This record gives sequence, structure tokens and C-alpha cells, in this order.
Amino acid sequence: MSVSRRTLLAGAAGAAVAPMARAFPEIMIRSEIKPVVISSGNGNIFKNGGTETCVQKAYRLMMSGEDVLDSLIEGVNILELDPLETSVGYGGIPNAEGVVQLDSCCMHGPKKWAGGVACLEGIRTPSKVAREVARQTDHHLIVGKGAQEFARGLGFTIEDDLNTPHSRSVWQEWKRRTDPDHYLDPKKRGEDSLRVALEMVSEGIIDPLHVYGTINCDGINAKGEICGVTTTSGLAFKIPGRVGDSPILGAGLYVDQEVGAAGSTGRGEANLYGLCSFLIVEELRRGLHPKDAGISALKRVARNTIEKRLLTKEGHPNFGLQFYVLDAKGRHAGVTMSGGAGYAVCDDNGPRIEPCEALFH
Repeated sequence: MSVSRRTLLAGAAGAAVAPMARAFPEIMIRSEIKPVVISSGNGNIFKNGGTETCVQKAYRLMMSGEDVLDSLIEGVNILELDPLETSVGYGGIPNAEGVVQLDSCCMHGPKKWAGGVACLEGIRTPSKVAREVARQTDHHLIVGKGAQEFARGLGFTIEDDLNTPHSRSVWQEWKRRTDPDHYLDPKKRGEDSLRVALEMVSEGIIDPLHVYGTINCDGINAKGEICGVTTTSGLAFKIPGRVGDSPILGAGLYVDQEVGAAGSTGRGEANLYGLCSFLIVEELRRGLHPKDAGISALKRVARNTIEKRLLTKEGHPNFGLQFYVLDAKGRHAGVTMSGGAGYAVCDDNGPRIEPCEALFH
């Protein structure tokens, strides 16, 4: 049998490559990591009087060599300090007693540590306090007065009231519309609270995204270092002391350095029931694309939602819930229970809003 020169050369090349692949498999199979910062949509809206949004600033700092988590926290601080952002930090819509209580958590993939605070009063930037919990304690979560005293000991400024004139006026309007007996019937309290809040949304008094408003922000740099942070003022007019998903590891945020990150905004109770951010990261570990991993979590939430008060006439969940998903390659996605939501992205193409994939249209 005759053998052509081309066949001989191809065989020789293959023989040379094969041992190289065995000796240096990472050279042959490792794909390039695309640095990116993603967040909920409000991460590319608010600037607090400056020139950059959250994702812009976080990406710029990260690409200049700053620690990824530090960069993300600098980004979300823009929203925490912006009085126009009524779902995060200073000027967040208060609880049922008119008090602004803030929650946050953060996770550092390479360092494998995490920290969180909940029901924190008087400090505009809970994300910074959450980071100090991770840096300076052996704990993951500090709440209430203890969290405030912890922050005070580190030199954080404690303010008497984090309401702005706008957030207080919104609370006063909500109180005016609520039944005077509202606080005597726990069942009626929950139903009336959400009903009145949604009425105020329909009248343009409250931004619809700010009933369950939050910001989640995640990033990966060129080294593949992954971090995330979530911060919120929580559910509008919540029962004092209520803690949602945002400061809870595995719910409002989860990061695994080898796999990826996921975070959420929306109805925290639905997310908490399934610890969906942890679930999403585990789906990434199985090899799913970020979009498919997020949709998998939404499907689980939908299956677990059986109370009639939480369902549409079609039998779908009637609340908003979004997940923001980033894998170790820099691929990302935003997913939402129903259509209309977007998520913020910043990479070498600049900042932008991309549409979330909806489970129900």
C-alpha cells in the first residue's frame, strides 16, 4: 500500500502533539477567561452624581489590578450611597415602622471566605461591614444591634436615621393607606402590606423593581478570580426584623472559585426555600451553561410555589425573581421568572443592559 507524503507528515505531527497534550494538558484544553462584571439592572443605572455606574467602576478597578471583591464593593457603594436608589442603602424604603434596615453579604472565591450582616441600622454601606465580618471574625453573619456595634468598633459612622425625605414620604403614604388595625392581625398584615405596596407601584409612587429591590454584583478577572456581593434594604415595608435572602450564603449569593457565582433579586422567601444560588452553582459544576443553570433554579421555585395567593390564574408564580449567573470561563446570564427584566454587564465592550431569559413569557 502506498503512503503519500502528506499522510506521513500528518502522522508525524499527530505523534508529536499527543505526548505534548499528555505532558501539558492545561495548555491544550484551557479556554481563555473573559473578564466581566455583571449585576442586576440597577447596576448600570445609578451614578450618585458621578460619571460611572456600579458595573463600570467595578470593572475599571478590577482591570487595573484591584482585588475583585474590593472592586465590586466599590461599585455597589454607588447605589448604597445614592438617595435616588430606594432599594439599597441610604434612602431605601423602610420597614413597617419607618426604620431603614439593611442586609448584605459577600464572598471571596480565591480566599474562600465570606461575611454578612442583617437588620443593620444607621450605616449606609452594609457591604463594607459584611466584608469586615469576613476579614476580621470567625463568623459569617452578624445581625441587628450586634452588627451595628461591631461596625461602630471599626470606626464606621452610625447615623440616627437613613431615611431621605422621599423614602419617609413613601412610608407615610403607605401608613396612611393601611388599615389602622393592620398590626393586630398577622395574616391581614401580610396581605395588606403587599396589596398597598403594589397599589403604590401602579400609581407610580414606588418603582416596581423596588418592592423587592436589591443589587447583586459578581465579577471575574483575567486570572479567573471570582467574587460576589449582594446588598439591599429588603422588602418594602417589611415586618421589622425580617431578613430575606440577600445576606444568606447560598441564597442571595454563592461563589465557588472553581465553578462560578450566582446571586439574586426579587422575592427572597421563594429563593430561601430552595437556596437557589447554591443550586445554580452546583448546576454549573455539572456542566450547564449559566442560562440553563439559572432556569433550572427558577423551575424548582415554580414547582415549590403552591399557595394560591402566590400564583397567577395560569398557575405561575406571581412574584418577581431574578438570578445573575457567572461561570469560571466568564460566561454569564440573567434569568427571570417572567419577561421584562434586564441585567447589567461590563466587559471590554463597555457597560450595557442585556435581557434576562424568562421562564414564563
